[in-house]
Amino acid sequence: MIEYLVKRLASILPTLVFVSMLIFGLQQLLPGDPAKILAGEEQDPAVVAYLRTKLHLDEPLPLRYAYWVGGVLRGDLGESVRTQQPVLELIVQKLPVTVELALLAFVIALLIGIPAGIVSAVGRGSAWDYAANVFALWGLSTPNFWLGILMILLFSVQLGWLPASGYVSPFEDLRANLAAMIMPAFVLGNAIAAVLMRHTRSAMLQVLSSDYVRTARAKGLNERTVVLKHALRNALTPIITLGALELGTLLSGAVLTEQVFTIPGFGKLIVDSVFNRDYAVVQGVVLVTATAYITLNLLADLAYFLVNPRLRA
Repeated sequence: MIEYLVKRLASILPTLVFVSMLIFGLQQLLPGDPAKILAGEEQDPAVVAYLRTKLHLDEPLPLRYAYWVGGVLRGDLGESVRTQQPVLELIVQKLPVTVELALLAFVIALLIGIPAGIVSAVGRGSAWDYAANVFALWGLSTPNFWLGILMILLFSVQLGWLPASGYVSPFEDLRANLAAMIMPAFVLGNAIAAVLMRHTRSAMLQVLSSDYVRTARAKGLNERTVVLKHALRNALTPIITLGALELGTLLSGAVLTEQVFTIPGFGKLIVDSVFNRDYAVVQGVVLVTATAYITLNLLADLAYFLVNPRLRA
């Protein structure tokens, strides 16, 4: 396992280099000159020239990339041209909000999707199977923003149980934080639960028809042990892969959901930065998101060793 981990880490480094080049290169294709935008409506030539020098916009592209990468390696992702705040500081402010929302949504998805997929596979053709498939179809077909608006109308406007929008830090008031986050977390978790249910059902159906499952049943093991210990463990590999990808998507920022519930997370930060042509913030957020994806895929690969003894052999 150590040898495999070293190989995976060695493959991650060139991937990160390629991703950084892609992020920086594509960013330069966006229309507009940051120096002229910062100079205001008058666009004084002296001010524009000063800003171009300060932001290294008058340098060749490879040299600008080298400046940026050098700063990244030192922990300096640049400075926001709008707020004059360090990009790393902005990310540190917004990332915990999105991480909390993503983890809550992912837990909800796991608690709903995997049990529904197991029940559907074990009771194939039964009423439970049809009910689980209807739930999955509903989850996949329902737009997040529409479900979010309906939940606000029901639980906030009609019943008055939960706040309609906003965010409260869990360190200030944990109860108010959970009340504000439960609806957006369910909206995001609902869609992922539907995907997890379909993949869990498909993987379980394939495993339940395997010879070793039939052998386990023939040995007299009870059905719960056969399903949860022998079948589910071997069906987890594709589910882990899917879960890592979905969690990475959540960490990249659920833009529409954060906008509907007015949550100051990664989604709102990236949207505001794109509209304001705040290149440094866009680059920093996308780099952090790409790194999160790569890290989650590495963790998923390591999780395979824990659930599948054949890989350890």
